[in-house]
Amino acid sequence: MITIIDYGAGNLFSVKNALDFIGVESVISSAPDDLRAADKLILPGVGSFPDAMEKLHEHGLVDVIREETKKKPLLGICLGMQILFEKGYEFEETDGLGLIPGKVDLLVAPGQKIPHMGWDSLTILNPSPLSASITGGDMVYFVHSYKAVTDEQYISMYTEYGQRVPALVTDGANVYGAQFHPEKSGSIGLGILKSYAAL
Repeated sequence: MITIIDYGAGNLFSVKNALDFIGVESVISSAPDDLRAADKLILPGVGSFPDAMEKLHEHGLVDVIREETKKKPLLGICLGMQILFEKGYEFEETDGLGLIPGKVDLLVAPGQKIPHMGWDSLTILNPSPLSASITGGDMVYFVHSYKAVTDEQYISMYTEYGQRVPALVTDGANVYGAQFHPEKSGSIGLGILKSYAAL
């Protein structure tokens, strides 16, 4: 069972619909006990880094997420990926969940429009279980104005947008983050969700 974490800042139902489509059982919940009972967790996110962290604190979920990721996989999606890092600099400096070393800062891509919105290809830097279904040039859907700044060892896949932009990150253990939206990325995104469900 996958619990999709509902903290008031997520694109919950499109993720749930994608999991339903591939036959993976899931629930949407903000209850700490549901996070503890889950086999895996998904942390969606839409909005700003400070608002997302404030809502997680309001729901009493920060410590629960930190504890549960020691035992089970977590996949953060879009903003949910960004708040996996130690700090974010959207509007103000904000502490993140601190599950992956690094920070999240404004995406500066000379000659490119911000936000980065649309389909772009993935390149594997460090193979991981979630990159297993990816081949050269596979396209996924992005919508973001901020990017992760982290050591290469935590980057499984990246895309090029005026620079190298981390697209899939991992701590090398239980924590994964997708800057793109796998639930909006057709068969490629569904393949990544299947790989995650199979962990």
